[in-house]
Amino acid sequence: MDSSDKDFAALPSHAQERLVEMRGRDEAHRLFTSDLSTSEFLLVKEAGFDPIGLVVGSSIYHVGFQQAAWSQNQEMTVLTQAMYHARELAMTRMEEEAHALGADGIVGVRLEVNHKEWGQHVAEFVAIGTAVVHRNDPHRFQNKDGRPFTSDLSGQDFYILLKSGYRPLGMVMGNCVYHVARQGLAGFMRTLGQNIELTQYTQALYDSRELAMERMQKEAERLGAKGIVGADIHEGSHTWGPHVIEFFAVGTAVEEITSDHVIEPPTLVLPLAD
Repeated sequence: MDSSDKDFAALPSHAQERLVEMRGRDEAHRLFTSDLSTSEFLLVKEAGFDPIGLVVGSSIYHVGFQQAAWSQNQEMTVLTQAMYHARELAMTRMEEEAHALGADGIVGVRLEVNHKEWGQHVAEFVAIGTAVVHRNDPHRFQNKDGRPFTSDLSGQDFYILLKSGYRPLGMVMGNCVYHVARQGLAGFMRTLGQNIELTQYTQALYDSRELAMERMQKEAERLGAKGIVGADIHEGSHTWGPHVIEFFAVGTAVEEITSDHVIEPPTLVLPLAD
């Protein structure tokens, strides 16, 4: 491990010590840690990969303030950029830990946002996953920049993906923080007691979801992906109040590694418990 590497040197000292200990000074891995379940661990091993360490990235971020027009649907671009940048910092630091371990990729990635008591606009963004290396062909599955791939797929889905002729390229994400205009007294009176679509609200939520998904897709296109699997859209208002909402789209970009996509038939499992 090149401890003079700029990115590695930027990691906290205790993180550096932990990574050096896990990798082993003689380049022989001594101990691995993992947040994979037992089933996931065994399936990742069956797919030809060995877990080599739990990797973490963190960023304590102050999210700025942006004023929105009371009666206008609009994206809160300052907040959108802050939420994206904070997650990107956490992801990058997690990837650097995996790179320091010599990993080919990171599976089971979780992105979490935890609000702290230090202030209304202060939050910790955390990225956690298990670094893996291919047993017989190290570095084959790294991305085009020679860095570990990332994936939020479970160990089971990772195994099925590889066995079906695809490989993960990277975890892709897009977000949008959006101000949903208030209805106003006149609008409230017009809809009082009626079954009627609130088109202003519909349009706001539709637009914001679409922006998040579009940005996720553009990240996948930059990776040269064939598609995105496991895509999900998370919704949260965080600490901004009832009329400001974030949509966060995330998934795993994949590409084909063989044209012969063999899908294993499902296995019937009968539970023994009552």
